[in-house]
Amino acid sequence: MRHEQDSGADTSDSPAAGAGPAAGQSPGQSTGDAGTARSIAGATARGTGRAARATARGVRRAGSASGHAAGFTFRQARRASHAEGAGDSGLFRLIELHAVNAAGDAAVALSLAGTLFFQVPTAQARGQVALFLGLTMLPFAIVAPLIGPFLDRFSHGRRWAIGATMALRAFLCWVLADAVSGKSIAMFPAALGCLVASKAYGVTRAAAVPRVLPPQLELVKANSRISLAGLLGAAISAPLAAGAATFGPQWSLRYGFLVFVGATILAILLPARVDSSAGEEQLALTSRSAHRRRRPPLPFRVVVGLRSNAGLRLLSGFLTMFMAFLLRAQPFPGWEHRGTLLLGLVIGAAGLGNAIGLGLGSMLRNVRPNIVVVSMLLLDAAVAVVVAVFYGLPTAILLGLTAGLAQSFGKLSLDALIQQEVPERTRSSAFARSETLLQLAWVVGGFIGIAMPLKPQLGLGVAAVILVAWSVWVVATARARRPAPEAASPSA
Repeated sequence: MRHEQDSGADTSDSPAAGAGPAAGQSPGQSTGDAGTARSIAGATARGTGRAARATARGVRRAGSASGHAAGFTFRQARRASHAEGAGDSGLFRLIELHAVNAAGDAAVALSLAGTLFFQVPTAQARGQVALFLGLTMLPFAIVAPLIGPFLDRFSHGRRWAIGATMALRAFLCWVLADAVSGKSIAMFPAALGCLVASKAYGVTRAAAVPRVLPPQLELVKANSRISLAGLLGAAISAPLAAGAATFGPQWSLRYGFLVFVGATILAILLPARVDSSAGEEQLALTSRSAHRRRRPPLPFRVVVGLRSNAGLRLLSGFLTMFMAFLLRAQPFPGWEHRGTLLLGLVIGAAGLGNAIGLGLGSMLRNVRPNIVVVSMLLLDAAVAVVVAVFYGLPTAILLGLTAGLAQSFGKLSLDALIQQEVPERTRSSAFARSETLLQLAWVVGGFIGIAMPLKPQLGLGVAAVILVAWSVWVVATARARRPAPEAASPSA
């Protein structure tokens, strides 16, 4: 008996035994179990196949939905850029070019961000930022006296001038990428070159808008549509540049290089009407000697617009510097450990206000830009007084929202005034002088914000007093000079 059990155990361990029926089972039962196993395996395989096919269909549908959504977004953007005659006049090409330009600028800004703010102690950072504010005036020291008059005299090559600013920035992005990765001193002149080329593009593009303006579209609306395209381009480009920057800041700059190469091609494809006609070119050449003797004064409505926008920019520069350091050193109660989020709320409110201002410029009809610029200054002054008296998180967000709205809507109206009032032969110089004055106002406001003690009521109170006094002066001079244009208009 023992021998048989051992023999049975040995047999059960053999390969042959593994193929036969188990102990205590009949051959029929073994065959049934095998069939059941095969059925289960077949069902499992069929279920897996169905699941795989369903997953594949889901992936295809998701991909198709994403493709349809992307296609729908592209078609809507394309339709918006061609609306109200912009497709026929060629304005759509300028709109698309500006979107690509903003995408490239966003990549450069993202790559160079964070080198001054919030990486050193507050006292040291304030000194570094003050130095940075002074350096920001360098591009305008080149644009105003040199590039503006040059573009006026050679306006027949405006497409190539725009293309040159794009090609130069593409080259400088590649130089910057190598300089950033190697921590080379070449980073600073390359960054300055990018700023100069960007400002030169802005001057040339603004002077070219009336050339491609459809008859049924107002200048304020055209300017706002171009600015909205830039906002959209920057919003799309920023995540892509941030993704490239995860591999190093030099990669987002190389991404910017590709963007500006594409922008160079788009600039060359601008319609020929962007360049001056033969008659206007001759006018610019014959007036060159007069331009040397005496720079023509700006129309008074443009002067009022410049003064109003200077007040808006002064407040913007002040808030940028003062609130950044104030919220870092003295956050609101309950926000002590959420300083970045707190600052993001105020900055986000300013960005939202900027978008609202652009939207108003795009939607409103029969906008009177000379009225808008003064109204935005008065609105900014009123809200600044309220925030200085009732300082808190809601009023700080309100101030950021108002400052963003007033600055964007006021700048659109100022551009429209220059495009309407200034002759084309001096329009580029007028835009260059305008940008220089506005940047100077922003820098002065920033210096005031850095110099002020970090006491909210004191700092915001000083800003409110300055802005109210500036508003009173602008309104008083505008009212004093109002009869002069009316007396001159009948003779015109």
